[in-house]
Amino acid sequence: MAVAPILDCPIISVNVRVWHFWSFVLKHDAMRYVSIIPVGVMNVFMFADLYRAWGNIDEVIINAYFAMIFFNALRTIFILCNRQAYEDFLQRIADVYSEIAMIDDHVVQKLVRKFTKRARLLSKANLILGAIISTCYVVYPLFTGTRSLPYGMFIPGVNNFKGPLYQIFFIGQAVLTFPGCCMYIPFTSFFATTTLFGLVQIRTLQRQLRTFKDEVVQENRALVESKLEKCIEDHKRIIRYVSDVDSLVTYICLIEFMSFGLMLCALLFLLNIIENPAQIIIVVAYIFMIISQIFTFYWHANELREESMGIAEAAYDAPWVELEDSMKKKLLLVIARAQQPLEITVGNVYAMTLEMFQSLLNASYSYFTLLRRVYN
Repeated sequence: MAVAPILDCPIISVNVRVWHFWSFVLKHDAMRYVSIIPVGVMNVFMFADLYRAWGNIDEVIINAYFAMIFFNALRTIFILCNRQAYEDFLQRIADVYSEIAMIDDHVVQKLVRKFTKRARLLSKANLILGAIISTCYVVYPLFTGTRSLPYGMFIPGVNNFKGPLYQIFFIGQAVLTFPGCCMYIPFTSFFATTTLFGLVQIRTLQRQLRTFKDEVVQENRALVESKLEKCIEDHKRIIRYVSDVDSLVTYICLIEFMSFGLMLCALLFLLNIIENPAQIIIVVAYIFMIISQIFTFYWHANELREESMGIAEAAYDAPWVELEDSMKKKLLLVIARAQQPLEITVGNVYAMTLEMFQSLLNASYSYFTLLRRVYN
């Protein structure tokens, strides 16, 4: 597989280069174990600390938040287990992107530039924001006035707060925050950029459906029909593309859906019982992180779904009146297929829409009010 075209594909290059650096895709050496094994071991000790601290509700909730963050970072293991599927998918993206970028249409060219810029800006912003917030996670314990680690961790028979172990564990967690961030953030950005590229393909198809007869003399039936057939093939390719995205991310989205829904409920409850202003600020930051993370997934998936249904309208806007009956029937098939929206699902059960996002927030708030009532 040619690595250079994938790494140089502008719309996905930011995230793929991070994965490539850690040898998650396109490169296969020991670098991946430098991040996965230490982060995985630390995550086990983080879950052990939840068992130790059970009963101290505010400590459990905060530590559970960090434990779930690092647990979700380990979804990189899923990428490694499906490495060939991911690499083939990235290769197809690079090939299709090159094909669309070569189309001699100023509207399509403007569209490609717009969404490429948006995808790269989103990926870089996520990495920068992740680095800033991760730094805050590491630095915050230094201002609490007590000996505490950035992330709760329990090792049986070991006193984490006795020097020099405390200093070693603190530095170790600070160092592991960087690979943890590189494992966690790029997947979120990868999901966003792949859906954005899906939008590029859909809007390009809409443009071509509306204009496939432009600048073609009426007598040149063969050229008109070939352009229409190319549009039909592109539609099939888009359907396969969205299906591939769904198969690669659906179960990871299910884990995000369940874990972050529970953590949002728990953090809202924690916000209700704590009184320390510094803790209130940090919990509000955690809640913002969760909501923005989930919203990123659902917003882009919903946008893809809505645009896919616009293919039918674009086909109807095509110059079908002057076409022969055989070509009209082909357009009818495109319209009929476009009535079924292209969706990315949560665990192959629920479509990711803004309505589903609202339902998640409503459910989290309902459980929060129930938990508060029981606690009081």
